[in-house]
Amino acid sequence: MKKMMILVATLFATALMANDGAALYKKCAVCHGAMGEKKALGKSEVIAGWDAQKIEQSLKGYQDGSYGGALKGTMKAQVKGLNEEQIKTLSAYIDSLM
Repeated sequence: MKKMMILVATLFATALMANDGAALYKKCAVCHGAMGEKKALGKSEVIAGWDAQKIEQSLKGYQDGSYGGALKGTMKAQVKGLNEEQIKTLSAYIDSLM
């Protein structure tokens, strides 16, 4: 019973963290900057100032291959594991940065 409780608690904590915008944004910040202020690898648009809807559409476009420029392949790999809820959470978080 104790092992089951630990497992459930661990899964719950992991699910919460996976859906936390700040946690999701950490890997984005490497290229886009802490506040979305950088052109990723000097090639992308600055995402600071984008609204949540534009971010969400862009992330979904990267996933399905319908959006992107020079870093399309890189971004497709970055977003492939995100589900609908994570995309919404991440989009809202990025929107809140500025």
